[in-house]
Amino acid sequence: MLDSCGDVLQLSLADGDAGALRGILHKHFAPSDVLVGDRPIQVPQLLVSDMDSTMIQAECIDELADFAGLKDKISVITERAMQGEIPFEAALRERVALLAGLEEGVIDRCLAERIDPMPGAKQLVATLRAKGCRTVLVTGGFHHFADPVADQIGFERAVGNRLAVSDGMLTGELDGPVSDASTKERTLREEMAGLGEDAVSLAIGDGANDIPMLQAADWGIAFAAKPIARSAADGWIDRGNLTSVLKLLNIPEKEWVSK
Repeated sequence: MLDSCGDVLQLSLADGDAGALRGILHKHFAPSDVLVGDRPIQVPQLLVSDMDSTMIQAECIDELADFAGLKDKISVITERAMQGEIPFEAALRERVALLAGLEEGVIDRCLAERIDPMPGAKQLVATLRAKGCRTVLVTGGFHHFADPVADQIGFERAVGNRLAVSDGMLTGELDGPVSDASTKERTLREEMAGLGEDAVSLAIGDGANDIPMLQAADWGIAFAAKPIARSAADGWIDRGNLTSVLKLLNIPEKEWVSK
């Protein structure tokens, strides 16, 4: 047991199958918070995280759709995309098209009334930044939400899609290239290239379009995730909130920073 995090058990294996170990831990200890790595656990130099249902407690497009009376219809598409049942870009464009004619000002109302940080998000980001970790929020959602969310939680950079707007109304299209699974992975790799060969990366996500990012990171953690993302990650958070990541990184609670 780690002295600094008394409810965390750290195992060290000289060799073995990490995937098999994760399977055993899940079978016998679920729900659990787990990180299985092939190197000593340390504070990363880079955190890249998904936004919706990871750093915030909602899917922004679903909540925005509610103001148009379309939440039920759009949330079904969102869920299928998150589960990996339908291609992300097609699902994104279909949902955005349904929002055509919605007033841009509704986004601010949605942010104020529906979008809250996930418990532990601010502490996680503030603590890692205090230890020299660069933090990037990357989403298949929209800059209208990601930019204020990044500011609120403390991320240094936000990457996402842009909703096209004309005369104060959403046009039902995107403005610019699509931010998708490949964008998330590319962002992680580009950020790592600037940090040096010895840098360690941590990625956090919950859906199918997070998988390339989770697999590209030194440690990919699935947070309250869909099974398809969970099975692709090095670990998962099923029991605690985002401060569980700090425990898994062996950061004593006395060193946690509250923003």
